[in-house]
Amino acid sequence: MILAAEYVPSMYATVWALVPPVVAIVLALITKEVYSSLFVGIVIGGLFYGNAFQPGFSAERSVLHIFEDGLVGVLSDSDNVGILIFLVVLGVMVSMMNKAGGSAAFGEWASEHIKTRIGAQLSAIILGVLIFIDDYFNCLTVGSVMRPVTDKHQVSRAKLAYLIDATAAPVCIIAPISSWAAAVTGFVKGEDGFSIFIKAIPYNYYALFTIIAMVTLVVLQVDFGPMAKHEANAKKGDLFTTGDRPYAEAKQDVIKGKGKVIDLVFPILVLIISCIIGMIYTGGFFDGTGFVDAFAGSDASIGLMLGSFFALIITICFYSIRRVLSFTDCCNSIPEGFKAMVPAILILTFAWTLKTMTESLGAKEFVAGLVGGVSGPLLGLFPAIIFLVGAFLAFATGTSWGTFGILIPIVVNIFSGTNHTMMIISISACMAGYHHHGIGRSSVQPHESCIHTASVRSACGRHIMPDLHHSRLCQKSGSTVYNRNAYPDWNLCWN
Repeated sequence: MILAAEYVPSMYATVWALVPPVVAIVLALITKEVYSSLFVGIVIGGLFYGNAFQPGFSAERSVLHIFEDGLVGVLSDSDNVGILIFLVVLGVMVSMMNKAGGSAAFGEWASEHIKTRIGAQLSAIILGVLIFIDDYFNCLTVGSVMRPVTDKHQVSRAKLAYLIDATAAPVCIIAPISSWAAAVTGFVKGEDGFSIFIKAIPYNYYALFTIIAMVTLVVLQVDFGPMAKHEANAKKGDLFTTGDRPYAEAKQDVIKGKGKVIDLVFPILVLIISCIIGMIYTGGFFDGTGFVDAFAGSDASIGLMLGSFFALIITICFYSIRRVLSFTDCCNSIPEGFKAMVPAILILTFAWTLKTMTESLGAKEFVAGLVGGVSGPLLGLFPAIIFLVGAFLAFATGTSWGTFGILIPIVVNIFSGTNHTMMIISISACMAGYHHHGIGRSSVQPHESCIHTASVRSACGRHIMPDLHHSRLCQKSGSTVYNRNAYPDWNLCWN
């Protein structure tokens, strides 16, 4: 048997090494479907590894490389498995909290204590900021909790959906303890992924501007574009405005458990605290390392896995002791939570496998040699290119993780070990490209899964057009700051 380490394909370190990810990107743009696009890229990478279309082609080597070195290999990696376990546990906890009825209890409490329209909207934003573990968890929880409150104060369903969706992803992408941090960390192989994620946070201007803009618009009671019409009609009693109102006659969710506010707050706090403890544990905090150094040097995959697991055990015990959910109901949430996370698991697995294919073809070596002789304005333009490609790709596929899985490995291959600063800036550009509403922001992607979650949980139809004008304000501000500050190397090149 020929070992992979001893074998070098004839296409190694040539332009053909870039074909698999390029094909994945092009197919994603054309088909708007990320799973098949990534898998086709994987298959092409495997064929090239076996010297396809050349003398000596080995179909056996190609197939074994795709499945043994690729799919099985990435799922055998302890770091990758840790991230997947964290996602599954997160899905299970979301399922349990929904069954327990804690969200409904919190909504009832908020209805009694919130007295104004501004207060209702600010409460939705604050709750969205506090639930930073995952954007889907955020949308599910905030929508269910705040819809009765905003309805009472005549806030349009479109405005609620905007507040939910525009809080969820921006908060998660700048939160170190989140599923997004774990995912981005998993894509940055061969580097300290978590440290890079932390350093990229200050460059996520769109996320920061979005949060600031939401608070400002709510406090000043300013709305424009279609959203102004929605809000004006809501004050007259019409929460929907549009003729398409599929949830107008919808009833409130049926709650099985006898949950209280504590049944929502306690699991979330335990999850956050447990994940922080798990991360500083992996960073050596309990061996004498300082908190900041331990957090920066932590293993996000292992830390989040350990923290989420203990949080799950504590939550099950908590619900069982309070008799909110039986042990059987808690166990039934396991397959439901796993099912909810299958799309994310598929994207991560295919993205990791595609990266393995490109590495085996010597993409890093080829790109490093290609970029090594490039300097000045051309190199400085790379973050802008990544930004635009990420924006178009996110809009076409409707998925952030699929975009990250394709582009971040390319960025790492180019700048790993050569230009650490440009790698951080380019990764932040990739994440910002997804958030950038002008082309790829999730709040205006017609097929983005988070926008559907926000629509369903706020019980409105589509909220894309009302969101568009509000998001455009943040896009313009973010673009200006990116051009001035986010790409210092680019500015230096032109000066």
